[in-house]
Formats: sequence, C-alpha cells, structure tokens
Amino acid sequence: MPPQPRITAFVLAGGEGARLRPLTQDAPKPGLPFAGHCRIIDFVLANLQHSQVERVFVLLQYKPWVLLRHLHAHWPGVRPLLPADRFAGTADAVAQALGRHATGRSEIVAVLAADHVYRMDLRQMASFHLRRRAGVTVAAAAVDAEAACQFGVLRVDGESRITAFEEKPERPCTIPGSPGRAYVSMGNYLFEPRLLAEVLADLAHVEGLDFGHDVIPEVVRRQRAWAYDFRRNLVPGVRVTEEPGYWRDVGTLQAYRQAEQDAAGTSPRFALDNPCWPVPPTLSTAAARAVPVQGPAMRPDPASAAAAAGAVRGP
Repeated sequence: MPPQPRITAFVLAGGEGARLRPLTQDAPKPGLPFAGHCRIIDFVLANLQHSQVERVFVLLQYKPWVLLRHLHAHWPGVRPLLPADRFAGTADAVAQALGRHATGRSEIVAVLAADHVYRMDLRQMASFHLRRRAGVTVAAAAVDAEAACQFGVLRVDGESRITAFEEKPERPCTIPGSPGRAYVSMGNYLFEPRLLAEVLADLAHVEGLDFGHDVIPEVVRRQRAWAYDFRRNLVPGVRVTEEPGYWRDVGTLQAYRQAEQDAAGTSPRFALDNPCWPVPPTLSTAAARAVPVQGPAMRPDPASAAAAAGAVRGP
C-alpha cells in the first residue's frame, strides 16, 4: 500500500441551515441530532478519523457553542476555528483559516461539508487526486436529473475531467449514456495546496467568496478540475441490504426526516452500526430524545465556550 498522503482538512460547519427551521433556531445544521445516535457533523469527522487524517479544523460561525461543546467532549483531536469578525462565504472561511494556519508540508488540502450523511474513505479519493495531478478533485454523486437542480452539477469528459460546473442549474446536464442521471457535487473537495492559495488570492475581491459559485468554476477554467465518482468508494462492513453509495444532503426538513427513516429498522438503507466503519454514539439519552433548543437564558457566553473547547479565533 502506498504511503498515506499528508492531508490538512477544513470542515465547513458554520452554516445556518435556514431551510431546517425551526430545528436550527438555536443550533447549526451540523449540530442537529441524527436518529438518536449522533450529530450530523459526526459523519464527516468519523470519515476523517477512519481515513487517518489527523490535521482537522472545523470552521464555526452560526450558533457555535453547540458544536464547541460537542467537539470538546467527543473529538479532542479536532481544532475548532471561529472567525475574527465573520466568514463572508465558504471559500472566504477557508481563506481566513489558511491565513492563520499554514498547511505546512501537506500534499492535499481537503475542504468538506459538515452536514451530509454518508460513509467515505478519503484515502481512495486522495489516491485518485494524486494520480491525476489534479488542481482540485470534486467528489461526485450520481442522482436523478430532476433532483440535480438543487446542487452544483458537473459536466465531465471520458477521463473524468470536469469541463463545466454550474451551481443549481434549471436544466442540469446529464451523464453521457445515462440521460436520466446527473453528476452533482457532494461538497467535498481535494485541492493542490499551491493552486488553492493562488485561486483564493486571485478571487479575494469577490464578495461572499464561495466554492460552488466562484472557486470551482475558476479551477475548471484553468483545466485542473477532476470528478471522483463516489460509486468507486468502497467502505468495509456495508450490508447487502443497504443502498450502495448512500449519500444524503439533509438540508431540508423532509430530507432530514427521510434520512433518519433510512437509518431505522432491521434492514436499513444506511446502517449506523457498521462495525468496520463506526460512527460513534455521541448523544446522551436526553439529547437523543429531542433536538436541543436553547432559550436565550440558556445560551453560554461564546467566548467562554470557545476557550473551554480550545477554539482559535482570528486575530
């Protein structure tokens, strides 16, 4: 087996999750409980842990104290980061983080969404990325074309190079040979560190700098972008009754509740008790029974919570 590449990972966990209100009134979307077992953010953190990625930063902004406490209690090796003032967009958040924490000798910078339900061995995607000598590799899931308009949609050539990227198009392009299916971005990206720094610097003037709207299209224009087909990613311990390549963006109340149902029963579409790729049970009995909604009097002081969790705030 080739040596493990050095990866620095930034997990984007600062989103409000407005489409999940009222559940996100007092908690960020990645901090919501899932199926009485864990919080949504635990899926990406477990994937990183099992993929042996040791340098992990979690970028926080909206209602950060929920995740500050959670990370401190259950993920002591993960470093939470708060903005100096505010993160103006997903790419702006990573740009600020890179300004404070150099990637050192990392061969890959991973930027990952914190609000999806799935299992993934990032090492397999990293191997693909390095073999292609890609500037960026985008994890791509095949979905029904009518649902693709909710995501960033990829057009790829026969070698998996991304030739076009469009965020939430009205008429998504379909996969060649599969007219009813489209490749969509899973919100997980692997970057060549120098290229990422160059693109972020070149786009620093863009207000609300975002990966889907700004960064990925720019790398596509530079002909350095590749798509990694998520169906290639094999994780041990998956039951024969489970849906192959299960991945859900739980960004709406309907999607959130449906994903919880997918994890229920004796033959779930997505089993939470995979012994080879466990997602640790991180919820207390009380937290598992309901979404934690805090009234104003219950909110801890963010500065005190950040200090307790070891969070780093910008200069």
